[in-house]
Amino acid sequence: MNELDQRHRLVAVARRMNACGLNQGTSGNLSQRIPGGMLITPSSLAYETMQPTDLVALDLNGQPLAPDTGVPPKTPSSEWRLHADLLASRPDLHAVLHCHSIHATALACHGRGIPPFHYMTAVAGGHDIRCAPYATFGTTQLSALAVNALDKRLACLLAHHGQVALGHSIEHAFHLAVEVETLAQMYLQALQIGEPPLLSSDQMAEVQQQFQSLNYGKDQS
Repeated sequence: MNELDQRHRLVAVARRMNACGLNQGTSGNLSQRIPGGMLITPSSLAYETMQPTDLVALDLNGQPLAPDTGVPPKTPSSEWRLHADLLASRPDLHAVLHCHSIHATALACHGRGIPPFHYMTAVAGGHDIRCAPYATFGTTQLSALAVNALDKRLACLLAHHGQVALGHSIEHAFHLAVEVETLAQMYLQALQIGEPPLLSSDQMAEVQQQFQSLNYGKDQS
């Protein structure tokens, strides 16, 4: 896939993210790996008006990749470091989606992850979905905490902040973020009548084996 196609796909997913209620306003950000670095959404630009040419190409140290055309590039998302560090730490994956989805963020504001109350928590690659401790947005501390929370995982919550989903493609990351938000809503509903019983490690391991045998979630586009 060439870079122009990747730009169009990234913008399309950004618009889907807000249209389906996964994100609000200009919060949240998305990135896609490209040769030498990444494409990332710009800062404070409405997704509805964003164009493929508005995406910012950076190397994983935050330096511009695009040639100097005389036209000032857009300012990259303030969370570019989070995206760069996650892509650097996970060479097997190609996209990062960060958003402030309502239910996942509500849990994150309590510093709570999502335990194995439902078998679909395995969709994020483990028995649970962790919540990384709080750190100021845009900092190396935040990205380090997120990298740790995402060890052997595809999604995590960020305390007092939101959620992050990784993917083999930007569409994969989007579908995973929707799953995480759905699980967060279900968990919050279940908590209304008390802490729900949890599935055992053996039960969750069986689910993961089933997912692997079915290639579940890896072919979404």
